[in-house]
Amino acid sequence: MNTPLPPVPDDVRLVVSDMDGTLLDGAKQIPETLWPLLDELGRRGIVFSPASGRQAATLLHQLGHAVPGLVVIAENGSVVARDGEKLRVAPLDGDVATAVLARARELSASGVDLGVVLCGPDGSFVERSDEKFLEQVEPYYFANQIVDDLTAVEAELVKVAVFDFDGIEAVTAPAIMSVGGAKEVVVSGHHWLDVMAPGVDKAVAVRAIQDRLDITPAQTMVFGDYLNDLAMLGTADWSYAMANAHPDILAAARFVAPSNEENGVVRTVRSALGLPDIG
Repeated sequence: MNTPLPPVPDDVRLVVSDMDGTLLDGAKQIPETLWPLLDELGRRGIVFSPASGRQAATLLHQLGHAVPGLVVIAENGSVVARDGEKLRVAPLDGDVATAVLARARELSASGVDLGVVLCGPDGSFVERSDEKFLEQVEPYYFANQIVDDLTAVEAELVKVAVFDFDGIEAVTAPAIMSVGGAKEVVVSGHHWLDVMAPGVDKAVAVRAIQDRLDITPAQTMVFGDYLNDLAMLGTADWSYAMANAHPDILAAARFVAPSNEENGVVRTVRSALGLPDIG
């Protein structure tokens, strides 16, 4: 453990953490030290909320059993859910989704190795069914369905996710961003890009939780590592970039926490609770 623990608040009531690259370790596993911490947060009446590009079903499957009434910020803020109840859903315009899918197919036809996930509030859809692609999809989309043709999907959508095996930023991101229509586009990882309704991001969802529970930014800790976390850093006086975060996140956050490989989220929250460092 090389990164020292950062300053922490005296009065914390809400802890919001991204998942991949932040809370999860390098193998994308939940650290075992999280479970007793969640128990302690519950005893103290402190709300824990995962905020992720993952779907609500995935987050509830991973964490819901440990936190009764867990509120999850899913699909990069497009869905806020508690147990089986959707507290907030921001639909994506169908014409935008169709145009993004068409552009992705053009890129694929030109040789770009990519796949598309259409995301609804309750589940997702893919048409690319090779094991190579599904291995990338399954950790994020627990409720996922393989279909013959994505253009035939008639479900309400909240997001279109695009995965580029060669990296999303050089070719695919500019091409998708140039698609017309009202939309929000975020790069959510080295290989992933998400298209959502305009004005949708994790920050809107965090503020909704704060307003609903009468929690202030001074009582909020937020942890993130990548560009889809940028907006929500502004919702908390106690914003933390992981030590291995994207440079823009490191520049925007007020503090730097140990990396996800150093169990930075758990250790920093334990420090705020006055608990000993587990190293």
